[in-house]
Amino acid sequence: MKILVTGGAGFIGSHLCDRLLADGHELIGVDNFITGTLANLTHLQGHQKFRLIQHNISQLLEFPGPLDYVLHFASPASPPDYLKYPIPTLKVGSLGTLNALGIAKAKHAKFLLASTSEVYGDPQVHPQPEQYWGHVNPVGPRGVYDEAKRFAEAVTMAYHREHDVNTRIVRIFNTYGARMRMDDGRAIPSLMTQALRHEPLTVFGDGSQTRSFCYIDDLVDGIVRLMQADYADPMNLGNPEEYTILELAKRIREVTRSTSEIVFRALPQDDPKQRCPDISLATRLLSWQPRTPLMDGLHKTVEWFTREVGRIPAAGSRHG
Repeated sequence: MKILVTGGAGFIGSHLCDRLLADGHELIGVDNFITGTLANLTHLQGHQKFRLIQHNISQLLEFPGPLDYVLHFASPASPPDYLKYPIPTLKVGSLGTLNALGIAKAKHAKFLLASTSEVYGDPQVHPQPEQYWGHVNPVGPRGVYDEAKRFAEAVTMAYHREHDVNTRIVRIFNTYGARMRMDDGRAIPSLMTQALRHEPLTVFGDGSQTRSFCYIDDLVDGIVRLMQADYADPMNLGNPEEYTILELAKRIREVTRSTSEIVFRALPQDDPKQRCPDISLATRLLSWQPRTPLMDGLHKTVEWFTREVGRIPAAGSRHG
């Protein structure tokens, strides 16, 4: 297939590009590098079946020639990013999704939206099934991301119903692995960077809030399976194994062999207390389940962060 991937230089987008190219497809990556990085795609330079376009998908993109699939992964995704770029986050969820859907409609291509578990907000149902409508504060600081993705889902379904666009929606739960930025702001990159620098490990609240963590290879496998399925409604992809943030900090300290102490800070506004996917739908329709245990994934991920920490020392540090 010939596939357009928005957000192709991002963490998930770049891994997805690798998988699709390995499967023999032709890819066009689109990214404006607001949070993605060219370094994530350096290894693809010169690849005969890959082309990169620097463009903000929130603005119209004229794309000549046929397309078989549009994968819309463009968006700031971590709290520090969407709090820093609230308007671009809202625009890429609304205008960017409309533009990507417009390309799919014009090309008679299939369309897949990368949505998020954040559409569930601070959930009152646990674990979260796709039928749960969510508990979101639309005017809180996290609302710019949560509501952008909720709108993106709504307009995707509208194009499916009104224009008969062949669509998919994947609700992605916490995912980790190589190519995450050290300043990403999410739990694993933050804690792993601190641990490798032997800095205090920052845990918000008392650390009892829970998350589930899916290794990137498992997520990409699920996305590819969803691309091939005939299913238009939202589908959760994530790892249903649940860990407290305090337990995660201790495990990261273990895999990094760090001497860091754990310190506690005030819980951010609207921070979810629980986040865990019900993946029974993906298991039934896609025959998919995550296969990478947390400790195995952390050991793989620490190799990446060890190199990054060595490459970018902490502010104020010196090399002899």
